[in-house]
Amino acid sequence: MSRPFLKMNGLGNDFVVVETRSAPFAPTADEVRAIADRKSGVGCDQLIVMEKADDADARVRFWNADGEEVSACGNGTRCVGWLLMQASGKDEAVIETKAGRLIATRAGDRLVSVDMGEPGLDWTQIPLAEAHDTAALDVVLYHHADLMAPPGCVSMGNPHVVFFVPDVEAVPIARIGPAIEKHPLFPKHVNVGFAQVLDRHRIRLRVWERGAGLTKACGTGACAALVAASRRDLVGRHATIVLDGGELHVEWREDGHVVMTGPAAVDFMGELP
Repeated sequence: MSRPFLKMNGLGNDFVVVETRSAPFAPTADEVRAIADRKSGVGCDQLIVMEKADDADARVRFWNADGEEVSACGNGTRCVGWLLMQASGKDEAVIETKAGRLIATRAGDRLVSVDMGEPGLDWTQIPLAEAHDTAALDVVLYHHADLMAPPGCVSMGNPHVVFFVPDVEAVPIARIGPAIEKHPLFPKHVNVGFAQVLDRHRIRLRVWERGAGLTKACGTGACAALVAASRRDLVGRHATIVLDGGELHVEWREDGHVVMTGPAAVDFMGELP
């Protein structure tokens, strides 16, 4: 049986979205990799499956391109929220994920805000293999001149480490990212952010995503970068995050919740074989 899908993207971070509320779909890791393959498959950073939920608009599951299921995906949640609001005609959607309940709201034409909840800041929440100060990690993860300042660690439903660098364009991310992603300090591996603070309200960010590599944008990575920078007083409680694919606005509200706002786009429709 062929199964329809939507190809969507949030700032170039792209997804294959499959709606399964009529017929269940539980892809194997091999099937996820086949769908995500940019040469022989549809091609995407993440596969998203929308399922029926009893007390939410949808239950959503995420898989990285390497076939591993993950708990959270910020740009993907924004895309799903937009789909659900288009279908219902409402200005809000409640989305159940492995990282908890997320609320998406309409923020303008094709703009969606997602309340990503509170960041995890304790070392056990990241998780780390052993106790460390997550505001400024006191361990050298990689010997590289730009990475000597201690990075911060944040969980946004998935693990992030954020390095603050003087010039993000000069960092050899394709070489450094994979080494840190699988560093023994991170038992579940980690998303690796490289952040250049432009001023108190703007951060330039590139992210090596766990299981997906260097992507054009990472929503949870943008949230993690804002939180990590704010904890170090490099920025205030809100900032524009400038990614390769465009800009997201992130606010760490006084109630502790992190809210991310940005666009959602539909590229095309198709059918999975």
